[in-house]
Amino acid sequence: MRHGTRPRRPAADLSGRDRLASLTGLRFWAALLVVLYHLSRQVGQIPGVSEAAWYGRSGVTFFFVLSGFVLAWTYDGKQVPARVFLWRRFARIWPLLATTTVLSVGAWVALGKAVSAKAVVASLLLVHAWIPDNVVLKGGNPAAWSLSDEAWFYLVFPLLMALPAVRSGRGRRWIWGMVCVGTVLVWLSGSLIADPSLRVWALDYLPLTRTLQFLLGLVTGLAVARGWRPPIGLWAAVVLTIAWHLALVPWSQAVPDALWYSPYQASQLLSAPVFALLVAAAARADQDGRRTGLGGAWTVRLGHWSFAWYLIHEVVIRVWLGKLGRPEGVLDTAQVWLVVIVVSLALSACAYHWVEHPLERLLRRAGPRVPPGDSRVPGPRPGAGLARTR
Repeated sequence: MRHGTRPRRPAADLSGRDRLASLTGLRFWAALLVVLYHLSRQVGQIPGVSEAAWYGRSGVTFFFVLSGFVLAWTYDGKQVPARVFLWRRFARIWPLLATTTVLSVGAWVALGKAVSAKAVVASLLLVHAWIPDNVVLKGGNPAAWSLSDEAWFYLVFPLLMALPAVRSGRGRRWIWGMVCVGTVLVWLSGSLIADPSLRVWALDYLPLTRTLQFLLGLVTGLAVARGWRPPIGLWAAVVLTIAWHLALVPWSQAVPDALWYSPYQASQLLSAPVFALLVAAAARADQDGRRTGLGGAWTVRLGHWSFAWYLIHEVVIRVWLGKLGRPEGVLDTAQVWLVVIVVSLALSACAYHWVEHPLERLLRRAGPRVPPGDSRVPGPRPGAGLARTR
């Protein structure tokens, strides 16, 4: 080794639960973006922070992209029966969905609000995002609508992975480009829907619309797993993500949310390629064993809690507003923000350690398993991702 040269860190161990620790850390920041969005719009605004997080609902788009990426990364080259895959996903999301739905319904009752039995059943069956009815969408646990989309992604995931185009580098490049074009076309299609509530459902909630984001994550995950290096590094991707959200600030000041060309739908639809680059850059950094600042012990721990936090924080906001009302003044608003964040995070930690994680393990042990000797597809994995392997 030449004098003055720093030894290269060994490649990261990608065999454990947090094989891509930076992605787990990013989950927390995406959840925080959603939390700040709800705090800004429901509790009250804090100058500077609220403007930047005014379209923080785009954090859900990040989770859809991340879901496709992680599933493709995890199951690439593996032969897992559909029943095993679907049971694993059920064990992953349904126990916490059921628990937080009970918590949410309890909050509605405590506040003296009517509860729609149809909405609760639709939520527990994970079909509520298919129904263009605001009561059904939000009558169980309002934040849980995205799990209806995720359930759809899980159903189509084995079919998407079987597509010949997905299994080739050239095909993935074409899919990446077509999804980006399709995303713009979906956004432009908002101009054809005159009813604002119907437009919001069709572009924000409908699982078919959101499938493009999942597919983008899927082909990006396969590409990175097979050697592709994104064109920008992690911190350039972080800067790009921040710049995108800051660019929405003057746009929002010029165009009301009710108009189809406002940044409301654009922030969620057009952000998908930006998030795909961010996820790919973070995963690539972990593969190379580079420190990212996102994979520390506490960041990973918060990432583990992020799913529960996403489902619980809105319930805490709702109870606070129902009992104490909206605060007045920036200082009071900041204090309520702090209380909501601390309380909801504490509840999320309890939910993760006492409900989500143990019940997932219990259900996975009780459910179907991969037959012995049938865990991998024979033969080498194809090369090249979105571009040729370097």
